[in-house]
Amino acid sequence: MRIGIDISRMATMARTGTEHYASEVVAAIARRDPVNTYTLYCNQLPTRLPPLGANMTVRCIPLPRLWTHVQLSSEVLRHPPDVLFIPAHVLPLGAPLVRRMRTVVTVHDLGYLRYPEAHTTAQRLYLRLSTVWSARAASHLIAVSAATRSDLVRLAGISPDRITVVHHGVAERFRQPVADPARARAIVGGDEPYFLYVGTVQPRKNLVRVIEAFADASRRLADAGIAPVLVIAGKRGWLSEGIARRAAELGIAGRVRFAGYVADDDLPTLYREALAFVFPSLYEGFGMPVLEAMACGAPVLTSNSSSLPEVAGNAALVVDPLDTGAITEGMVRLACDAALRQELRQRGYQRAAQFTWDRCAEETLRVLHG
Repeated sequence: MRIGIDISRMATMARTGTEHYASEVVAAIARRDPVNTYTLYCNQLPTRLPPLGANMTVRCIPLPRLWTHVQLSSEVLRHPPDVLFIPAHVLPLGAPLVRRMRTVVTVHDLGYLRYPEAHTTAQRLYLRLSTVWSARAASHLIAVSAATRSDLVRLAGISPDRITVVHHGVAERFRQPVADPARARAIVGGDEPYFLYVGTVQPRKNLVRVIEAFADASRRLADAGIAPVLVIAGKRGWLSEGIARRAAELGIAGRVRFAGYVADDDLPTLYREALAFVFPSLYEGFGMPVLEAMACGAPVLTSNSSSLPEVAGNAALVVDPLDTGAITEGMVRLACDAALRQELRQRGYQRAAQFTWDRCAEETLRVLHG
């Protein structure tokens, strides 16, 4: 078969979930499939390409704007592969016109439909036009969780027989992180024990409640002689201004550290040295940071909603993300109960071991083969 893959997301320097997914699944496909012929399309050459097989060719077609719908559309109209794989939501407008080409699109979440208030009007419009149209126009969809599959059926009207669930994996760098407390202290800005959040800073991540819960937990932990800080690592997203402001309003701005985007090589150490990883997001299509934290040995607190229980299994402390008191109680328990932290740490190792990119690639290849 001749398989085309849109790797344009891999050119992003500060990668987040969808960019990491694209990179990891392509790398794993390269390891697993020496038989089919691949064309990897991009608008600029990624600086970090994984090892590629002799059966893979990178086709760089530059265009600063509207690359997907102009350049990639034109390319597949003129030279269609047997299958076009889009790892992140947006199918080229011209792709459905190629009758003899199957199209497979990975949909990561429908958060803009579940929590529209956490997105700007422009963002909601763009996501509706791109994601829902792509989901309806593609030959087949990969959903990254059963929760996302359910949302596609219920909210976007997609037939369930057109959707296959393929879970993410965990990158190998998270499985045996090197102990480097000094590097963690440098990122955190001190040597205090710390609760950690990793992800884009935006309302859907529930960070205002996390900060409010941390303020309450800090007062209770002070009586036990424990004085942790809260580290929020990730680049700023839309509607993020009120998140930092809330820490100042509560008088704890000095105990809430916004670390910004943390480089990939530093993340394993940051997870490993954390007192606990706190991720009670309102909605996640998958929740990759939960698995990363588990693989690094961080005890995890997360939500009992969307895909997060599906990912965490029995290896995390789960709470109602709308209940600030429950988040507070979870943080206090994790800070005070070393036995609980150790139990969650061991369960987390076992849970994360079940998710590999090689398995993800094998299941993805089955979908591409139809």
